Parts: sequence; structure tokens; C-alpha cells
Amino acid sequence: MRPLIWLALLVLFLVVEAACPVHLVSVWFAVGALVGMIVSALGGPLWLQLVLFLVTSAALLALLWPFIRKFMNPNLVATNVDALVGSVGIVTTDIDNVEATGQVKLGGMEWTARSLTGERIAAGTRVKVDHIEGVKAFVTPEQTPAQPH
Repeated sequence: MRPLIWLALLVLFLVVEAACPVHLVSVWFAVGALVGMIVSALGGPLWLQLVLFLVTSAALLALLWPFIRKFMNPNLVATNVDALVGSVGIVTTDIDNVEATGQVKLGGMEWTARSLTGERIAAGTRVKVDHIEGVKAFVTPEQTPAQPH
């Protein structure tokens, strides 16, 4: 392959990367194209250009992409409703799925609540939030360790 073809591929991969920078994938193929262009300019055979392009691209993608991705999306902190999943609250109005009643206090706010298992949960019971759907918290009674006799 002629060096100009490798240069065109290099530019193409960089343009694709610029269009979708969050994925950070095609930049590694651009580096592979650069290696192919250098080997081509030095008179290397086509098979060597292709092998080095593929090996360089694959190695960089496999080794560096997972590492760099950690820095691109640092530990995301759950906010708003997502932060309530797994939290513990107190039932303020009996939860009865059949009667479509129930409220629970979570993080200082009252939420409409439903029992995840369908069982009735009495007011005053500590419950754990399993998931949120719209404005309803689906809860299960918190497990308490057995008291020794």
C-alpha cells in the first residue's frame, strides 16, 4: 500500500473519533494506520503493513481502552431517585397492595409505597427500597437479626 492510502485511513479514523469522542475506539486504529504508513514509507511489504496495522490497533484497543475508560467515566454517584434504591425507610401508612395504600418516609420525604412481595406491611416497620417506578417505592421489610434467648 502506498503511504498516501495509509494517510487517508489515518485521517478517516481521526475524523470518526472527532465525531464520536466519547467512545475512544477509532483513535487506536488511527495509530495503527500511522504505523502502517511508516512501514509503507520505509518500503515494507504489504503483508507486514497490514499485520502491523492490525496488531498495533488491537493491542492498543485491548490494553489501553479499558484503562482510559475508567478516567472518562469516574465513579458515578447515584443521585436523586437512584440514591434511594437500597436505602431504609419507615412505613408511615400501612402498605396494602390490594387496597392500593401505603406510604413510606425516605430521606425526609413521603413516598407512595407498595410491597414488592405483595404482603401487607404495617406502619412503623423498617423497610428497604428495592426499586422505584415513577412515584412509587417498592419495598420489602428489613431483615433484623434474630435475638438470642
